[in-house]
Amino acid sequence: MRLAFFGDVVGAPGRTAVTEHLPRLRRQLDLDFVVVNGENAAGGFGLTGAIADQFFEAGADCLTLGDHAWDQREMLNHIERDQRIIRPVNYPDIATAPGRGAHLFALPDGRRVGVVQILGNVFMRQAMDNPFEAANAALEELALGQVSDALIVDMHCEATSEKMAMGHHCDGRASLVVGSHTHVPTADAMILAGGTAYQTDAGMCGDYDSVIGMRKDISLYRFETQLPGERYQPALGDGTLCGTYVETNDATGLATRIEMIRIGGRLSTALPG
Repeated sequence: MRLAFFGDVVGAPGRTAVTEHLPRLRRQLDLDFVVVNGENAAGGFGLTGAIADQFFEAGADCLTLGDHAWDQREMLNHIERDQRIIRPVNYPDIATAPGRGAHLFALPDGRRVGVVQILGNVFMRQAMDNPFEAANAALEELALGQVSDALIVDMHCEATSEKMAMGHHCDGRASLVVGSHTHVPTADAMILAGGTAYQTDAGMCGDYDSVIGMRKDISLYRFETQLPGERYQPALGDGTLCGTYVETNDATGLATRIEMIRIGGRLSTALPG
C-alpha cells in the first residue's frame, strides 16, 4: 500500500499548498490513502468544516487535529458528523470528548487503513491521559494484520524524545508513526527494527519565511520584549507542502520504504524517486 501523511497546515499558504499540489501528487505517486493534519488550517488556529471539505476534495482521506482541535467551536459538532476527522485519542474524560481518536477506513478495493492520533504530555499546555497506554488500547483495537491492513499513528507533541519513544513503543504494531505539532521537518525518516516507518516531524504545510508558520514580526516582538504583543497571525508568503511517503507490505502491513516530501515555497524539493 502507498500512504502519505502531510504535516500541520498553517493558514492560507498551507491550505493553498495542499489544494494545489495534493491532487497531482496523489496521481503521480498512485497513493492509496492520504492523511493531512489540519489543526492550524483556519487562520493558524483550528479547523472548520468548509476547510475540511477543501482538503477532502483535494485528495485527503483523513484529517487529524491536535491541541488546537476546538479553537474553531464549530468543530465540536462537525467532528460528530464527519468520521473522517480524527482528534487525539487520549482525552482524560473520553466519554465526553466529541468525535473519535481512532478510526478504521475501508478502501474501495476492500483493504482497511487504521488511523490513530495521540497527544503527548511533555511541554504541552494540557494534561492528557498517558499517551503510551492510549496507544496500546488503540493498536489493539485496530490490530495490524488482523483488523487493519495498514495503520498510521500521528504523534502530536512538542518533545522529540516523546515522539521517538512512541515510535519504538509502536514498532512492529504500526505501519507509520509520524510526529506533528513542531512545524519543522526532521531528517530522520527511517524504518525501525520491527518494521514501522518513523519520522519525528513531517513538517508544516505553510510559509517557512516565518516562525513556525506565524509572522516573524509578531514572534520577534514577543521574544525580544517578553511582552504578549498582538495575537499571532500566519505568515502569508509562498507555502511549502511537507509530508512523508510510505510503502507497506500488504501481507504484514509493515513498512518497506519511507521518503520525505517537500514541494514549493522556500525549502528544497524532496520527492520519492
